[in-house]
Order: sequence, then C-alpha cells, then structure tokens
Amino acid sequence: MGEGVDEAGWDVEPGDEIEPVVQAVGRLLRVCRESAGVSRPELAEALGYGEDMIRKIERGARIPRPEFLDSADTFLKAQGHLRAFREDMRKARYPKKVRELAEMEGRAVEMQFYSNHIIHGLLQTEEYARALLEMRQPAYTQDVVERGTAARMARKVVFDREPAPTLSFVLEQVTLERPYGGRMVLRRQLEHLLAVAMLRNVTLQVMRTNREKNAGISGLVEVLKFADGTAIGRSDGAFNGRPVSNPKDLRILELRCGMIRSQALPPEESRDFIEKALGRL
Repeated sequence: MGEGVDEAGWDVEPGDEIEPVVQAVGRLLRVCRESAGVSRPELAEALGYGEDMIRKIERGARIPRPEFLDSADTFLKAQGHLRAFREDMRKARYPKKVRELAEMEGRAVEMQFYSNHIIHGLLQTEEYARALLEMRQPAYTQDVVERGTAARMARKVVFDREPAPTLSFVLEQVTLERPYGGRMVLRRQLEHLLAVAMLRNVTLQVMRTNREKNAGISGLVEVLKFADGTAIGRSDGAFNGRPVSNPKDLRILELRCGMIRSQALPPEESRDFIEKALGRL
C-alpha cells in the first residue's frame, strides 16, 4: 500500500512497554525539526503527510514507520539520529502480544502446530491473512487490518532462519476448502502451502474430515521447544487456553500433538491431497 496522510505509522497501545521509546523518538523528531528551522506544516508537506500526523508522532502517540524516519532524517539533515531508531520502530509497530510471540518463534528449535478452523498464521499468504482480518466482527478499522496483516507476515521470518527450526503443521481438511477472500485467494494459498511443504525442515499434514478419530477435537494446539530444553505450549481445549510451560502440562499437549500427527495423512499423501484440492478450484 502506498504512503498517505494516515500511513505514517500506527497508534501506540496504552500501557505498552514500547511507549517510552516511541515518545523519545517523537521528542527527537521535534528537536531535529526545530534545529533545522522547519515548521510542522513544512515537514508535513515535504514528506507527504498531514500536519496532525506529524504532531501525533512528536507527541509519542503515533509509531512512525521506518521509511518515515529515513525521509525525515534526510530532509532535516539529522545525521542518522532519526534513522538509528528504524529497527526499534519496526518492532514497535506490532502489538505487544505479537512481538512476544515472534520472539518465542525466533528462539524455538522445534515447533508443532495443529489448526482446525483456519490455516495457521505462519502458513498464510498476505491476502489470505488480510481477508480473515477483514471478516472480523465488530469490524476492524482498515488501520488495524493493515497492522495485523503486517504483523502476521513479519512472523514468517522463521522460514529464513539459520539454523532452520523443525516445523510440523497439521491442518484440518476444511481449512483447505473454505474460500476465505475468494477462490483465487484460496488457490494462491494452496500453492503457497505446496511450496512450503517442500522445505526440508517442514512437515505438513492434512487431517481428513472423514477421519473417525481425531485427538484435535478440542481445537488448536501449539508447542514450541527451545535449545535450552524448555518449552511452552497452549491449546484451546486445555488449561483454559492459557500458555503452559511446566513439564506435566506440556506432556499432555505433546501427547495430543503426537496423536494428531499419527491420525493425519502422511506428508506425501497430504501434498497429493492439497494438489487435488487445488485442481478443483
């Protein structure tokens, strides 16, 4: 999406621990602007944003995009002081819970996922993810939709990590058939699944709808294991959906994951199943 008067960044969530950093960047922007003898209207016109947006950023109420910092640094001749906060603001633009999840996924050496309603977030294409967010009720604002979509796409860096983590996904058949966003969106989503399934560190399986036994009947299951031997997991149908990390609770989730994998189609048959589903679109 192109930049515009409302595209300089996103609002800061009240109480977010990143808020002081955003406020510090805002104060720095104001100092750099005033030192350069540039008014807010002049900066807004030069960078293509509304004056009110500049005011919000300087007040620390709006998270500036990294590209905004680049442009402001160049125009105000800030000698890299604004640009130095690019990475901080890149992380700040995502909700706190997404940052925490991305941090855990970035440390995990093994991840196991079972999805029974939608395709798992790490496997979603951008247009599929956006379609899901646009269907939420009460309806999200477009700003929230774009922020959520960007956050979900940012998590996919796990596929580029070295050394690569071991990833196991089991998807219910219905997730491959519901045309969220339209038939073409689903078609490209299935093509993406086939590409990911070919990665050596990824195991992708399909749970057939006609399966008479399914250990995933209680809903989503996720288990992340770390290099130090610790792990964390959660399931919609266990422990009230809250994350757990003690060995006793984790054994329950790992047992559930193991049963789900054993009941799903093997990886090769799963790829064949996805190809056939793609052929029907």
